[in-house]
Formats: sequence, C-alpha cells, structure tokens
Amino acid sequence: MNSPRIRIGDWFKTVNGDNLEVVAYDPDEGVVEVQFYDGTIEEYDLEDWGELKVKAIAPPEDWSGSYDLSRDDYGVDLDHPAGEIPPNPLDNLEDTE
Repeated sequence: MNSPRIRIGDWFKTVNGDNLEVVAYDPDEGVVEVQFYDGTIEEYDLEDWGELKVKAIAPPEDWSGSYDLSRDDYGVDLDHPAGEIPPNPLDNLEDTE
C-alpha cells in the first residue's frame, strides 16, 4: 500500500481513529516523528510508518489539544477585548487615613 507523502505540518488519521501531525521527517535516516493530538510524541522508521495505514486529513479546528494549552496559556485576558483596560481592583478602596 502506498502511504501519503510525508511533509512536516501535515495531519493524518490512523485506522484506530487517532489524529497526528508530522513534526519532523528525515528521509536520509528514514525517520518520521509525529505528535498525536493528545500530545504524545512517537518516532517511526519508514517501514513502520507505512504499516500505520494513515489517511491525510485537514488540521483540526481546535489545534490546541496537542499543545495541552489552557485558557491562561494564551497570554491575553480573554475577558477584556483588545484595547480595553481591565479595572484595577485597588481603585475602589477608600482611603482610611
């Protein structure tokens, strides 16, 4: 069986239904490194890669799954639109002196 052409960044689905992305490929060494959607990284030689029986797919809409990101990891305050300054909680303190 012919396996799909291997390119870094391409996504595939295994016959078991697992989604994976090619993150490294060395044709001289005959090695393919992939990252599964859950973040697991595996390395295959070309023979084992061919036996995976993968099918090329479009990248998932929610690509963050493989990076194990949470809301806090985005580096922005998603509760306040860009340009809006979040209120300072100290502004409402009364001067007690």
